[in-house]
Amino acid sequence: MRLSLSYWAGLILCAGLAFAARAQAPMQQSPSADSGPTTTGSLSNEQIKGLIREVAEKDIENDRKQRNYTYVQREVEQQLDGKGNVKSTETKTYEVMVLYDEQVKRLVGKNDQPLSAKDASKEEQNIQKIIEKHKNEDDADRRKRLAKQEKEREEGRQFVAEVADAYDFRLVGTEGLQGRSAYVIDAEPRVGYEPRRKEAKVLPKFRFRIWIDVAERQWVRLDAECIDTVSFGFVIARLHKGSRISVDQTRVNDEVWLPKHVAVKIDAKVALLKNVDVATDVTFRDYKKFGADSKIVGVGEIETK
Repeated sequence: MRLSLSYWAGLILCAGLAFAARAQAPMQQSPSADSGPTTTGSLSNEQIKGLIREVAEKDIENDRKQRNYTYVQREVEQQLDGKGNVKSTETKTYEVMVLYDEQVKRLVGKNDQPLSAKDASKEEQNIQKIIEKHKNEDDADRRKRLAKQEKEREEGRQFVAEVADAYDFRLVGTEGLQGRSAYVIDAEPRVGYEPRRKEAKVLPKFRFRIWIDVAERQWVRLDAECIDTVSFGFVIARLHKGSRISVDQTRVNDEVWLPKHVAVKIDAKVALLKNVDVATDVTFRDYKKFGADSKIVGVGEIETK
């Protein structure tokens, strides 16, 4: 439950805010080296709302392109005490591959050590099960699966409209980030906002700052903070005020922006009984385009085009 809780909260924050809260602004001259924000020009709240929807479409395209890449994902989860001190640390490393139009994670290491022969064999068996399942998939099942994916993307588009209505936006200025120029935008929950979608009920519980690459009109960084208690289900879990997520993206192959680093700090209570303080740090590396003629082989030997 520890890991799933941290990812649950992280996905809600990241998939909700990071996916939906995309902003774009007109090109201006600004610093190219990493630096603090500097104020240049202005955008009204209404202008930013319109730009949010526009840039979100680009993020949907990024999601499609990411499915054409293999990469390595390293996750570090730390259990914390009430004072924020680390009680235990667990590290897992995955190879993320493409199987029949979908991404699949294969565990290849624990605590920065290779898996035992037994555990590696289990992972291989799981991969083979997925391959066999899709091999036997008929055209109707494949169409159904792809239609489900498209439905999820459309739901994301609809969620964007909720984000635009849920926040008051302010252009802080421009900032050098990753050697590029980025706009910095703050979002505060709008007083009087009434959610239209069930998923949008969490939006007034968060504030965030987002960085937008000036030239590419893509979001580069997101820093979101929980400002009120968020409940999941009926007495299942509560995410407390002060929980945070920070997400950084990077440009890959001059064609797509993909995750580089995610840091999640969770302060929660499970079943209203057990307090859970977790810090999860995820890094992504070794992005490689997965070619049509690639094949899945042994652990650590993904062949790429």
